[in-house]
Amino acid sequence: MTHSLHLTINGMAQTIALDDPRVTLLDLLRERLGLTGTKKGCDRGQCGACTVLIDGRRMNSCLKLALSCDGAEIATIEGLASDDRLHPVQAAFIEADGFQCGYCTPGQIMSAVALIAEAEAGLDPERVREGMSGNICRCAAYAGITEAVLEATRQLSAGAERKSA
Repeated sequence: MTHSLHLTINGMAQTIALDDPRVTLLDLLRERLGLTGTKKGCDRGQCGACTVLIDGRRMNSCLKLALSCDGAEIATIEGLASDDRLHPVQAAFIEADGFQCGYCTPGQIMSAVALIAEAEAGLDPERVREGMSGNICRCAAYAGITEAVLEATRQLSAGAERKSA
């Protein structure tokens, strides 16, 4: 039996036919849609390399069946930059050396985007470390990751203040 799946991925509405209802969102993104920025790390929801945003909330895509996301809006690392301009979180990761091998970086960045959006009272280093704890970096670039999230928070806050003024 073929199942029809309706998703908005990085702002583009798509209808996808699935023959197997057991396909994970991660495998759909990587294998069917060619969005390989989302990484397959542990494939058990423990490392965070596969983190994407589903309706604005960060999720491990290896744990989500694609069919369970019918009607959802999915954001992947490929959808963050716009008009050849990096998202502030992406730029901050580069500036703060928030990566070494880079394998975990897409998941780290997607988690950071959600963490910044979730933070109502601002972020400090401790809250960043706690909020990013679901994303593992085997290279241990945690100091750079924390600084990148804090810098992106400052940039996004400054941009929001300029828009409201």
